Amino acid sequence: MAMPEYGRNIQKMVDHMAALKDRDERNRAAKTLIDIMGNLQPHLRDVADFKHKLWDHLAIMADFKLDIDYPYNPPSPSMLHERPNRVPYNQHQMKYRHYGYNVGEMITEATKFEEGPDKEYLIEMLANHMKKSYLTWNKDSVSDDKIMKDLYELSYGKINKQEMQLADTKNFLNRSGKPKKTPSSFKHKKGESKPNQ
Repeated sequence: MAMPEYGRNIQKMVDHMAALKDRDERNRAAKTLIDIMGNLQPHLRDVADFKHKLWDHLAIMADFKLDIDYPYNPPSPSMLHERPNRVPYNQHQMKYRHYGYNVGEMITEATKFEEGPDKEYLIEMLANHMKKSYLTWNKDSVSDDKIMKDLYELSYGKINKQEMQLADTKNFLNRSGKPKKTPSSFKHKKGESKPNQ
């Protein structure tokens, strides 16, 4: 079957309609069949050019040999076998792919910040995120020195925080498979109201 989603009975109706000798009778049968096909595919009603799509499906099921008065130009057989257009993906050159493109962009923005607590906090957050990304992709422990060295390279020498202490590795990894425990301040029994936030 050309379009199995319509089922064998619809395909049989299309074949029967194509065998009819009278053109007017074929046109009437085609319009009736389009209504039936529309009832079988209600999700297509939200699609633009709903009827057009149904007529295209009818032409495909008839192997493009149905001689009727189409309300739309039917598709050509070659259209079904055309190769899709190539999707233009962005090709970002990244030295450390495990950190991702956005981290590199954020590091660039961090270098533009004025010196102060905001910049220090941002760098600390970035470095911790880099450590988490490294552990996600590599599954090995990583030293803070390695992360800070990568941060130094990615910032082209503008961020040099070798002395910064990052979060412990076990905070990023949950190897046991058990969910992390909820802090006791958030626990409440059934029927009790939640603590004030």
